[in-house]
Amino acid sequence: MIEMIDLKQYGYIETETPPDGLLPGRVTEHRGAQYTVVTGRGEAAAGLKGAFYHRADAREDFPCVGDFVLLQYNELGDSQIAALLPRRSKFSRADFSGHAAGYAKTILEQVVAANFDYVFIQSSLNWDFKVSRITRYLTQARQSGGQPVVILTKADLVEDYSAALVEVKNAAPDVPVHAVSAHTGYGVDELGEYLQPGKTVVFLGMSGVGKSSLLNALMNEEVMVVKAIREDDSRGRHTTTHRQLFMLPSGAMVIDTPGMRELGLFGADEGISVGYNDVEDLFLQCRFTNCRHNTEPGCAVHAALDDGSLPRERWERYLAQKRENKFVDDKSGYLQGKRAWNKDLARWSKQQKKSGGIRK
Repeated sequence: MIEMIDLKQYGYIETETPPDGLLPGRVTEHRGAQYTVVTGRGEAAAGLKGAFYHRADAREDFPCVGDFVLLQYNELGDSQIAALLPRRSKFSRADFSGHAAGYAKTILEQVVAANFDYVFIQSSLNWDFKVSRITRYLTQARQSGGQPVVILTKADLVEDYSAALVEVKNAAPDVPVHAVSAHTGYGVDELGEYLQPGKTVVFLGMSGVGKSSLLNALMNEEVMVVKAIREDDSRGRHTTTHRQLFMLPSGAMVIDTPGMRELGLFGADEGISVGYNDVEDLFLQCRFTNCRHNTEPGCAVHAALDDGSLPRERWERYLAQKRENKFVDDKSGYLQGKRAWNKDLARWSKQQKKSGGIRK
């Protein structure tokens, strides 16, 4: 007997009736080329229709965990994902195709998760705590369309975390910050305000920050294996090896992602502007509209740096993120233009051959 599922519990909102023969569903797991999709008829194993692979230049159009899709449902075997429904939010990063940033031949958008309400940015309070890393995650989270929330994990491993809490709040005064311990349960109940039925949260953070431990605590059972951290550098080994959506007892959902050691900013101008609006507001106060904020007289940025109203560390973080984002945008734009030119050339050559304008 087929178990009927109400997709509204998974956050699905029907905006228009699906075409005949297609069933709406939500991607709950992604392993290589194989997807798990929950539908009104239950879970289905699915692959992609060939049309997805013909758009090799648009990796952001490939389904990811959290996506709502239309499925060619097959009761007797694997189903096929026929279409991707519009996303209300997505978390992207720059994919350097396995190369270091300075040597990458291609830079594409890699969508990590989609259709979430909150982004839980997790950072442990042990030796690996870095506010600069948190602010980079915050920039991309703001760009995503989800509401960022900073979760400082492993509160039981430090005697006093008040200074770290203040440092994060000063760096991001508009973002909620919570200190928790999945081991003791401290602070976990405070997260209940975000974990309401039908809401989706995406977990992000470096490997070893305790994402799996927190998920286990929220699930009230061990759904993820937890590995010990290395004592020499306080970092953990990768526990999550694929992306997956979990339904919590509260009715909220969590998307767990593999730990990311390097988060590349991708198309993050808006996210940077939102996170550093106080910095960019200073630009309007400079004497010259084309002020480069170097040695120009009447520079409001340097005045703010001198009187301490703009912390130098915050200014340097802003510049670092703008440089990284510009590099990605410039190289992505060049590569996209080159691919478009090659397509136009191939199309023109094909037309010429048909008309007899080009002879072999």
